[in-house]
Amino acid sequence: DTVVAFNDLEPQAPTHILVIPKQHITSAADITEHNSGVIAHIFEVIAKLSKDLDMADGFRVVNNCGDSAGQTVKHIHFHLLSGRSFTWPAG
Repeated sequence: DTVVAFNDLEPQAPTHILVIPKQHITSAADITEHNSGVIAHIFEVIAKLSKDLDMADGFRVVNNCGDSAGQTVKHIHFHLLSGRSFTWPAG
């Protein structure tokens, strides 16, 4: 009811799902005590998806916050990526 999840149209990994709250929050910089419950719920959804989609080998969750970090959509969302090895530091 509070979150939508769907495959990214331009996937960066074999599995690339966007997880987005229905409630508008511009970015991670705008999380407050009043809206943090929906963010906690997003991570519950991510945990469920990781189990349902058998991501036992691992996955990455990405959130871009602000222009210099690559945030192009001004509505908070999380990228759930899996199915390949990831390097660090991230690009």
